[in-house]
Amino acid sequence: LVFFMIRLAPGGPFDRERTVSEDVLKNLNAYYHLDEPLYAQYFRYLGGLLKGDLGPSFKNAGYSVNELILLGFPVSLELGFYALLVALALGLTAGVMASLKPNTIRDYAPMSFAMLGICVPNFVLGPLLVLVFALWLRWLPVAWWEGPSYKILPALTLGASYAAYIA
Repeated sequence: LVFFMIRLAPGGPFDRERTVSEDVLKNLNAYYHLDEPLYAQYFRYLGGLLKGDLGPSFKNAGYSVNELILLGFPVSLELGFYALLVALALGLTAGVMASLKPNTIRDYAPMSFAMLGICVPNFVLGPLLVLVFALWLRWLPVAWWEGPSYKILPALTLGASYAAYIA
């Protein structure tokens, strides 16, 4: 469904690039098989998926989508590992604290933070953490992926909601 909906939208993958002549656009469409009928494009796409080939990248000439995914995979894997550690550490600590003293402030406080962690989406929590810990307090860096301190905010952002569910 998404395959067909994207192709029904106005414009094409080369409309945002600099203006090219009609011949160049025709060659680009032929190279990427966009000049074929929609059903042929779809079956070509499905055939590629069955072989694990996601096709060429429209944005990065000379790269396939598989190559671009493989370039970012090690960083994503590392970030996922750190987020899992954060989720387990915070979630288990909060859950154990709450279970030791039921129906007291030691139960309600961590569970209130857990409920907050479930309700606040990552795209809201991330900028808030950057604002407080990177810009106001200047304890952590805002961006990049160079050392241990650079990994704290992204791991905390991604691990917080899972920590809430674990708690």
